[in-house]
Amino acid sequence: MEHRNSFLLSFLLLLLPLLLNSASAQLKQNFYQNICPNVENYVRSAVEKKFNETFVTAPGTLRLFFHDCFVRGCDASVLLASSGNNAEKDSPLDQSLAGDGFDTVIKAKAAVDNDSKCKNKVSCADILALAARDVIVLTGGPSYTVELGRLDGRVSTNTSVHSNIPLPTFNLDKLISMFTAHGLSQTDLVALSGAHTIGSAHCARFAKRINGFSRTSSVDPTLNSTYAQQLQQECPKNVDPRVAINMDPNTPRIFDNTYYKNLQQGMGLFTSDQVLFTDSRTTKLVNLFASNVTAFQQAFITAITNLGRVGVKTGSQGEIRRDCSAVN
Repeated sequence: MEHRNSFLLSFLLLLLPLLLNSASAQLKQNFYQNICPNVENYVRSAVEKKFNETFVTAPGTLRLFFHDCFVRGCDASVLLASSGNNAEKDSPLDQSLAGDGFDTVIKAKAAVDNDSKCKNKVSCADILALAARDVIVLTGGPSYTVELGRLDGRVSTNTSVHSNIPLPTFNLDKLISMFTAHGLSQTDLVALSGAHTIGSAHCARFAKRINGFSRTSSVDPTLNSTYAQQLQQECPKNVDPRVAINMDPNTPRIFDNTYYKNLQQGMGLFTSDQVLFTDSRTTKLVNLFASNVTAFQQAFITAITNLGRVGVKTGSQGEIRRDCSAVN
């Protein structure tokens, strides 16, 4: 029986890449060329307008894309609302997602549908993927061609979130395991983590690292001592749970490689950030990305393209929603 189970597991692991590849095979560049040729311009204009209203648009939209793809695949299921408050967005892990990210997609969808030729012909999942690329560019990050052709999913449950979203407390083994389960490599993991170069995080997400870390130390020893003191001042005990601080204390509004330079100095905000440098398996990648911004950008483009292929819906598995927050 043990041999049989081992064989079955090996078979499934071999089958996983084939399933991922077959699902993502429908994705292609210029998918809407003959359907809605101006789709990228419509989305970009809406995203730029929203970004000019509030910077939170950028990290909010990017994080929304990650959370969507990691739970049920890139199918816009994170956008679905539920009268019973049991959709993905109602999960405690998703309740911190910025409303500006959702609003960005809604406004981009409206801009696309304003063209009668495009109305109800572009999926919310594709609009989210395009918007994620656009906010990266708006914050100084690399541009890239987004593969399109996703369908929107019809299922969204809050119970599916916790087991699929990486937590700030994860060590490298847990991170690698979760990324591997989504068909993503170790390099993808380190590159995608670089998105923490913009945006903010609530104090509760890292409170234990600066207050009551262990019996022998109140502060996580992998934290830079000066940085730890700064965090303690910004996030004292019993702080208002709504308080959030920049994830990158140096260039929080620029999509650059400073995140990796911070890790080298013991200034990774989450355990899941700092472990990328302290664990020898990924130290070299952190050092490479810290010293070579082009290497980081190229790896990030590859990684987010791979992320965008996760769990793509085909045929009867999905639809093109008329309203991004509800199934048709």
